[in-house]
Amino acid sequence: MCPYCEDFARTVVMLGQLALYADSFAADLDFVETVGPCLAASLPEPPPGLFPPGYDPNEGPEYPGEGW
Repeated sequence: MCPYCEDFARTVVMLGQLALYADSFAADLDFVETVGPCLAASLPEPPPGLFPPGYDPNEGPEYPGEGW
């Protein structure tokens, strides 16, 4: 695995582990609220080939409450 792909995968795993921790009994939700956005912001660009060519995450169906 390329180092770029490894960083992306490692960060996604940490976000998943944080989500599991947040649902656990007596989780420190202040910690979760502090660390979660930091981990999400530290995600590198997705590795090449993860999304199909021409994929634009900003296009797609309108969700409830959008497009008024």
